[in-house]
Amino acid sequence: MKKMIALGFEGSANKIGVGVVTLDGTILSNPRHTYITPPGQGFLPRETAQHHLHHILPLIKSALKTAQITPDEIDCLCYTKGPGMGAPLQVAAVVVRILSQLWKKPIVAVNHCVAHIEMGRIVTGADDPVVLYVSGGNTQVIAYSEGRYQIFGETIDIAVGNCLDRFARVLTLSNDPNPGYNIEQLAKKGEQFIDLPYVVKGMDVSFSGILSYIEATATEKLKNNECTPADLCYSLQETVFAMLVEITERAMAHCDTKDVLIVGGVGCNERLQEMMRTMCSERGGRLFATDDRYCIDNGAMIAYTGLLAYAHGTVTPLEESTFTQRFRTDEVHAIWRQKKEPSNMNSLMQESS
Repeated sequence: MKKMIALGFEGSANKIGVGVVTLDGTILSNPRHTYITPPGQGFLPRETAQHHLHHILPLIKSALKTAQITPDEIDCLCYTKGPGMGAPLQVAAVVVRILSQLWKKPIVAVNHCVAHIEMGRIVTGADDPVVLYVSGGNTQVIAYSEGRYQIFGETIDIAVGNCLDRFARVLTLSNDPNPGYNIEQLAKKGEQFIDLPYVVKGMDVSFSGILSYIEATATEKLKNNECTPADLCYSLQETVFAMLVEITERAMAHCDTKDVLIVGGVGCNERLQEMMRTMCSERGGRLFATDDRYCIDNGAMIAYTGLLAYAHGTVTPLEESTFTQRFRTDEVHAIWRQKKEPSNMNSLMQESS
């Protein structure tokens, strides 16, 4: 029996990726290319889109060649509908429309955040965990309930990845391979902990005030030789990660769930994984996490999630294959999960009713 195959396109931020995946989660290919700016600079939508346009055709050819398939063998074409940056998102949306008409293949629009979750679940084997989704554009604590991925807590201003990236610019750290990674390496050399604001508001967190404070602190303390850049990176990581562990643990208690899955680009951070693993083990649970092949934006996660939806009858008409910068995780009807037994959270809700 022929396996269903999807070709997926991810381009919501500074990475353009193309992936080929089968319905059982086998990744046949997953090439990507990252737009890297000079130290101290972020990436702008227009230049990022131009980068994606330049690299997407070679990536498609590479993905098909590595997977050893032809367009005829593809069952559906999947792309990131949102959330993300408008101009970069548009590149994948346009390409998928063109290929759909050339190859006569159906389209499936995919939510970027849900794709991170499904990729994490299939790669790690996590069944029904509380999910911490942390990246440059998103920070959410999520759990599945009643057909959707419900958001229990989130940032009320900037994402944790954006906070780390912007501080990396203050220190003019390299953006290669990414600023968060270079902050992580520098933090390992930190010796002095500097108190920073700790902002948890119920199930939500705030990072903009911490960023403003450490930016001012960095200028003053570094000028007076009172600390090192490594000390500041160490202090920032310890503070923001402790906040994330706190709200994740609160969601675990609420859902009566012992397992945690970390997804998104910041999820690669070994210190965050270490802190979360300690908390999970103290509660008798497990931490599920992946490396940069899967937690950083990639085409395979879009292909796999789109294929799950397609296998359950979901198709996006050509005229509706648009993109949007705002697309909430809890807007998605996760039809592929509905036939499973109720999660712990659903069981609790049924018992209390």
